[in-house]
Amino acid sequence: MVNEDQARAPRRRLNSRGRRRHAGWALALCGLLALTACGSGNDFAGAGSSASAGATSQSALSSLPADAQKAYVNADAFTGPTPYVEGWKPKGPPPWTIGYASPYAGNSWQTTAMNHLMNDVLPKYKKAGLIKDVIVAQSGGDDTVQNQQIRQLVDQGVDILIACCSAKTALNQSIQYAYDKGVPFVAWSGHVDSPYSVSAVTNYREAGKVFAKSVFDKIGGKGNVLDVQGVPGATNAIDFESGVQDALKEYPGIKQVGSVNGMWSAPVTKTEVQKFLATHPGQLDGIVAQPASATGALQALQQSGRPVVPINIGGETGAACYWVNHPEFATTGYNIWPPEGEMDLGIETAVRILQQQGPKIQSIVLSVSPISYDQVKKTLGTNCDPNADGWLEPADGWLTGKKLDAFFTNPSDPFTWKKP
Repeated sequence: MVNEDQARAPRRRLNSRGRRRHAGWALALCGLLALTACGSGNDFAGAGSSASAGATSQSALSSLPADAQKAYVNADAFTGPTPYVEGWKPKGPPPWTIGYASPYAGNSWQTTAMNHLMNDVLPKYKKAGLIKDVIVAQSGGDDTVQNQQIRQLVDQGVDILIACCSAKTALNQSIQYAYDKGVPFVAWSGHVDSPYSVSAVTNYREAGKVFAKSVFDKIGGKGNVLDVQGVPGATNAIDFESGVQDALKEYPGIKQVGSVNGMWSAPVTKTEVQKFLATHPGQLDGIVAQPASATGALQALQQSGRPVVPINIGGETGAACYWVNHPEFATTGYNIWPPEGEMDLGIETAVRILQQQGPKIQSIVLSVSPISYDQVKKTLGTNCDPNADGWLEPADGWLTGKKLDAFFTNPSDPFTWKKP
């Protein structure tokens, strides 16, 4: 486990100019897609013109059901095909060993996800004879260390790699190293921009916009707002912030009076927001906070003696509990990265790849999931703890099982799968 100071450490970048282009399959510029307006394009097209690359990416996206395609609008994620289709085979048969290259473990989200992995997910897959073990490496938020650990995991003989919350391109050379050794890479809770990876993520840019608009609308479209961001350099934090800025362009009456890095941690957020409040005595009308920061922001307001202003609800049980007992606090909530649901999605995606189910598209993208007041009240009750550091999980589950079938060429329930 890393402490909060380690979690705050700046992320170092690796130069990714040495990425090799793969001529056997083409990946597209997201901006060429009629259905998306991606902020980052796929610049890994290896053969043919950009037009043909766009057609390849368009084909991958159009292979999905119409409802699934809607989640990709404005998503900052690659939408080309993957190399893990017909003809690709894992290094060996099950049970497989998974390498988990975790960037940090400094908050309740990571702790919840890790506990769920070890206590619930792994035993289930072990019992089914699908997973032998999960080897975990923690890099303390250092990209250089994470790259070294990825290569070490590959050299140790893992069959597939998973990682969450990483930078877009900092791991590209190590991801290619893994691919060259026959080891796929699955990014969850944050996409990576490598043609040798598969990402399973929420549309974080759209989430940032939706979260911000929920606060802007609550304060009547006018006022001063504080922006609480996440871990610097993490893809999902960057995408979320892009969505916040998208929303600001639509609300000329909203003024962003400051921003702090909450590091997806309630204690860190509380400290940073308190510092802001101490140096900015002017009026504050609302706070837009990335999930894992709402409870800390709320605590900062209360302990500073400042009026409680609208803050978006993002799945944290502490802030959600305050909402239960103060219905006027928010209109609706949203779930974009429930730790247990996201871990389930990452592991199931990895297992399906090893089962040669063939992911159709490089990024499996989810829509933002609304949470109603009644749902939260039913789940938490009125005697809940407004300072709790837990997480709400979607009542109808995340993207697993039958819901995930649409993203694979040869879909099958992983637990009833038959070896091809």
